Amino acid sequence: MKLLVDIGNTRLKWALADASVLTVAEPLVHQTATFKQNLLQRWWMLPQPPVQLAISCVSHAGLLQQVILLTRELWPTVEIVIPKAQAHALGVTNAYLEPEKLGIDRWLALLAVRQLCQQAACVVDCGTAITVDFVNSQGQHLGGVISPGLTLMKQALANGTEQLPYTEQAYKTALATHTAAAIHSGILYAAVGLIEKSLQRQQAGFKVFLTGGDAAVIAAELAVEATIYDDLVLRGLLAVVNAGVK
Repeated sequence: MKLLVDIGNTRLKWALADASVLTVAEPLVHQTATFKQNLLQRWWMLPQPPVQLAISCVSHAGLLQQVILLTRELWPTVEIVIPKAQAHALGVTNAYLEPEKLGIDRWLALLAVRQLCQQAACVVDCGTAITVDFVNSQGQHLGGVISPGLTLMKQALANGTEQLPYTEQAYKTALATHTAAAIHSGILYAAVGLIEKSLQRQQAGFKVFLTGGDAAVIAAELAVEATIYDDLVLRGLLAVVNAGVK
């Protein structure tokens, strides 16, 4: 059994893998006082110790170290794999001049999508940040764009102004008649516009894949058909460890 961990900017997602079968668990918000205790409790209850732990981390190094130490407490002999973006792997060629500087979450999502389909694809991660990456049918990564995610956009408005409050309330996306709803529509239009404009600048024929916590909200507003996979990064991790790529 393999334990796969995706540490994002807000949540830690994890799954168990037996061969090619992935069992995804409930994610945990890691910016809480009870995070370590909750994670320890869940991993302590696993039916058997994993033989391998694979970690993708785009959060700070201290959190990565915390997860590694917790793992060592539970399973001292477990093999730990922390893959990095490479120039080429599993049929995908990295567009970055310095391949290792491509975010590991973006790289793993590209690898996962390549295993799902061999056609040109647009891969969108709708998390704390929104990333949009393109890969052609030959597996060549064409590059991507990054913007703040929905929550970061709302926080920026609240922190940078006096009378635009932060709220997590969702509203119908439309021309609004009060401020909170106007903010909701504005940031959602911004995210959708980013994705659709990125697609317009490419030739037609890209299949769109979405992942991340806000994927469903954003997909509902897109003018193009999109397929949602909540676990693209975990799928990419599994593909990497099964292939022995590090």
